[in-house]
Amino acid sequence: MTRPAGVLWDMDGTLLDSEKLWDVAVRELARAHGHEMTDEIRHALIGASGPNALRIMFTGLGIEPTPAALQAAGEFLERRVTELMTGPIPWRPGAVEALAMIRAAGVPTALVTNTKRSLTELALNTLGRSNFAVTVCGDEVPHGKPEPDVYLRAAELLGADPRDCVAVEDSVTGSAAAAAAGCAVLVVPCEIAVPAAPGLIFRESLVGLSMADLAAVCAAAEREPAARP
Repeated sequence: MTRPAGVLWDMDGTLLDSEKLWDVAVRELARAHGHEMTDEIRHALIGASGPNALRIMFTGLGIEPTPAALQAAGEFLERRVTELMTGPIPWRPGAVEALAMIRAAGVPTALVTNTKRSLTELALNTLGRSNFAVTVCGDEVPHGKPEPDVYLRAAELLGADPRDCVAVEDSVTGSAAAAAAGCAVLVVPCEIAVPAAPGLIFRESLVGLSMADLAAVCAAAEREPAARP
C-alpha cells in the first residue's frame, strides 16, 4: 500500500487544541465536589469516553459514583463545555494545512472522537464539515475508546479496511483504540506523553505533514504484522 485508503482523525488534542477547554470544565466539576483535580487524575481523563472519564475522576477523587451523581456530573460537563465551545476553538499547529493536503490528494477522511455528538457538532463549526466524509462519536457506538468501536465504524462507513487506514491520535487511550482496530497509527502527542509501543509512529506536530509521511506510517505498520489484528 503506497497511500492510505482513509485518514481517521481524532479531534480533541489532535486537530483542535480543545483539551484546554475540557480542563477548565473538569477542574470546575472537581471543585464543585470539594476537591482539587490532581494532574495525575487529569492526565488519566485525556482521551477517555464521557462515562469512563467520570468513573476515573470519581474514583480518583474519592467521590461516591452513585447513578444520580454521575448523571449530574455529565450534565454539568456538557453544559460547561458547550459554553466554552460556542466560539471558535484553537487549532493544533499544522492541522488546517494537513486536512487541506489530504483533501487535495483525494484521500477520504473521517472524524473519530470519544466526544458526544452534541458537542462534536459545535466543534465542527470550527473544523468544517466538508473536511470529513464521515464523523463518528463516542455516544454512537457500544464502547468508546480505548475499545476499537469508533475506528471500526468509521472505516466501515468509508468502505475501507481499517488495516489500510491511518489513524492520527494524541493520547494513550486513542492510540490503543486505533491500534486495536488494526489501523496504522500516527501519534502526535499534545497534553501528555504517549509511551512507545509496537505499531505506533510518532511525530512532534502536524506541521509539514505530507502524503509521503502517511505512506511511511502505512509501510511501518505493514512491517509489524504482530502488532495488528
